[in-house]
Amino acid sequence: LHLDSPPGDAYLSDSMIRLPLPLPFLLLLLTAFLIAPLAQAENSALHLLGYCEKHGLFHRRNASDESRPSSAGLKFEKFAPDRLIDILHLKLDIVPDFESRSIRGVSTLTFTPISKSLRQLRVDALDLDVSSVEGDLPIREFQVAEDHIMITFEKPIPADEKTSLTIRYTAAPEEGLYFRTPEMGYPESDTHLWTQGQPEDHRYWFPNYDYPNERFTTEIICHVPESMTALSNGRLLSTQADQKTGLTTYHWLQDKPHVNYLVSLVAGHFKKLETVYRDLPLAFYACPSDFPEAKNSFRDTAKILEFFENEIGVEYPWDKYFNVCVQDFVAGGMENTSMTTLTTRTLFHEDSENIRSSHRLDAHEVAHQWFGDLVTCKDWSHIWLNEGFATYYQVLYEGHKFGADALRYAMFQNANQVLEKKDDKPMVYRGYEDPWDQFDYRAYPKGAWVLHMLRSQLGETLFRRCIRTYLQRNRNGNVVTEDLNRVIEELSGRSFDRFFNQWVYHGGQPDLLIKYSWDSIAKQGKIEVKQRQKVSDRVLLFHFPLPVRFITAEGEAHDFTLDVDEAEEEFFCKLPGPPEIVRIDPDYTLLAKIEFKPPKPLLNAQIANNKDMMGRLLGAKLLSKRKDIATIKQLRDLLNKDAFYGVRIEAAKAFEKIHTEQAGKTLIASLEQDDARVRQQVVESIGKFYNRPAREALEAVVRNEKNPDIVTKAIAALGKFPQTEVSASLLATLDRDSYRGRIGDAAIAAMRAQDHPSYIPPLLKKLGKDEAEFTSEGFGQGLDALAYLARNQKQDAREPIRRFIADKVNHPKEEIQVHAIDALGTLEDPRSLALLETFPKEPADRAVPEAAARAIEKLNGKKTQAKEVGDLRKEVLDLKESLRKLEKSVETVEKKVSPKAPEKKEEGEKKEG
Repeated sequence: LHLDSPPGDAYLSDSMIRLPLPLPFLLLLLTAFLIAPLAQAENSALHLLGYCEKHGLFHRRNASDESRPSSAGLKFEKFAPDRLIDILHLKLDIVPDFESRSIRGVSTLTFTPISKSLRQLRVDALDLDVSSVEGDLPIREFQVAEDHIMITFEKPIPADEKTSLTIRYTAAPEEGLYFRTPEMGYPESDTHLWTQGQPEDHRYWFPNYDYPNERFTTEIICHVPESMTALSNGRLLSTQADQKTGLTTYHWLQDKPHVNYLVSLVAGHFKKLETVYRDLPLAFYACPSDFPEAKNSFRDTAKILEFFENEIGVEYPWDKYFNVCVQDFVAGGMENTSMTTLTTRTLFHEDSENIRSSHRLDAHEVAHQWFGDLVTCKDWSHIWLNEGFATYYQVLYEGHKFGADALRYAMFQNANQVLEKKDDKPMVYRGYEDPWDQFDYRAYPKGAWVLHMLRSQLGETLFRRCIRTYLQRNRNGNVVTEDLNRVIEELSGRSFDRFFNQWVYHGGQPDLLIKYSWDSIAKQGKIEVKQRQKVSDRVLLFHFPLPVRFITAEGEAHDFTLDVDEAEEEFFCKLPGPPEIVRIDPDYTLLAKIEFKPPKPLLNAQIANNKDMMGRLLGAKLLSKRKDIATIKQLRDLLNKDAFYGVRIEAAKAFEKIHTEQAGKTLIASLEQDDARVRQQVVESIGKFYNRPAREALEAVVRNEKNPDIVTKAIAALGKFPQTEVSASLLATLDRDSYRGRIGDAAIAAMRAQDHPSYIPPLLKKLGKDEAEFTSEGFGQGLDALAYLARNQKQDAREPIRRFIADKVNHPKEEIQVHAIDALGTLEDPRSLALLETFPKEPADRAVPEAAARAIEKLNGKKTQAKEVGDLRKEVLDLKESLRKLEKSVETVEKKVSPKAPEKKEEGEKKEG
């Protein structure tokens, strides 16, 4: 089949007769040869391994049928599904079996049909072994499909009639509910399980409606061995021991409606810290082995709750607030109503000084109890209403705890995360393939910045009133962005449609080139503003207020707000005299990439202004482009004398970029910093230099520094130096004791960077002897380092390494299993192919098959299925475009040709073809 010129004609290649094929026949052929194979390929590649930017973790991604790309290679836009029933209450009765890592469950769903009678009900359920389905009303039959249960009632249930449905089942969940047992390599005393529902993973362990546009009350009953504790949402109704079974029954009730993904169950061996905030029970649970550090992560919780109640103006809405720390959690934290699940990575030892703290994560998850739990986004395209609010209120607590400069510095760090991104997707985006795709910088730091700009434009008092009203009006409900806009417009009297259109419904942000000049005759400061972002259907020309502050030599400030709405504009500001300082956006209220280089005298005055932290910080960044002696002195003073640690950090980074011999010497001379955060950055910046003084300084840090987080930076930097010079230091730190083995992990990473085979024996010995001393991630990275170091060895020398790694490919800890499989790919030994090919390609929702596919690709150079599917999608998309042109051309020809047309005209048109 050829697509020839003109585009309206298609011809059979074996025939020299030019016969235009009917368009329907052409479409049928394309469907048979191209689209059908694509659909088949899609079915085996529905589930991908994704990366959660917020928490820096890999997680499994579950793409439901409605979120798959279409067969033509185009993405479906995602919307909330229809609600055929109103779920009133969910009751779960769970008996976990820790030895078999399975559960026996009874789920009772109470509901009423909405608006019309209901004969069939579809319930989300994946890999559940259903034994019976019973109801208040007679059931004709039920069918268990791959991802749901279809229930048919004898007679239609009338609209608004309340009824209940009980499903008995067993499950050995691969997702949604996770066991941590001795058989999996965890200490027996730490045996426990935990659940994680967001975005749509609870269907793996109980039947449900797995989408956030439905709210209901919940009740969880869990039977565990008497030495264990079971925790869930809401309040504890009862605890009852059964002497016959040896089990204790915990009965929890959440009598305030919440969405399905916020349901939580955690059960196992835990120790507890507890207190109260007013009359609200507070607790922090951790496994026995993790409990000694629990107090460090619990110290701010009551203070955070008090601050948020005052700041938000709405009382904490749930019956308690618990934090539960679980092992190898898939995220940083999860804000289940009244009970947050936390990663053990939030735990820290006192020796980290102020480098590590849990108060930010704690504040983020507490804020979710209002934003995300009390009000919940209707669908995943509006997830920023959950995550952006939590991120911003985390920043507000930072400002409350440490002052306004700390708030601005936190927003500076958030801005850096946004501005480094190159994509132009809007925050509200329905073209995602998987819900997890929405949980990126747009939802978190950019969402926080949208709120920060609103707060800056409205003023703090009106902003608080707007947020309080937004929560009160939508309490116990679902929200979309327009709900927030509607409240702000009503209470402010201003139109914010343009604001939300450009910042939320479109992507990108302003890229500004700003210039300043002084007109001595007119006594005016001239500000030129140019928007340089590439304007498209996704990124607009922005309209925004730009604050500018002129400070005279007498210290008098003159503030102006420029109304920017064109690609290039000039603004003139009348002043009594030439300013000593010109500050663009002095209070840091605009999310934008700004290039502004004030003249040197103005920059020097800006850096000397001890009342303007952001001015000094931005000045330090500008100084990184100079290398003169005066600049070195300015930066040295900032690094060693500035009152705010963030300015000192930027000064250290500036020396790193200047990168002269004098810059390196100044950094080494500035190692004595009382703030551990600054000391850590100085060490990291010294590590960017490659010379003998830098190496000796780093080795001295490794020997003498007490803070393990700083030691790890020095060890990492030593990895680039010759092996003969630093191997003794690296080997000495391999067995050095540190909390969660961080120093040993850093030593292994440095050995990998050195790529020297002499490290193979000690590393193999360490991994073989001390697996229990590693975290799962640390041990996995060790396997990869071992494989990398051995990859160029002769086959006989590689074989012991290959066997050692191969022994871990069936490790009970999935994270280690995935790392081991990836390590076989890193080892590049073709003898591993047969082993890797034993892993099933299905189901594709597992991380293990994905790891096997990656390793096989490395070993044989073939494209993975995902790549093949991607290529095929592109080919079909190109063909679809060609078909569109073909159809348009055929329509044009049909308009020209009619049965009554003169014969001569027909011949003429054939000649034209």
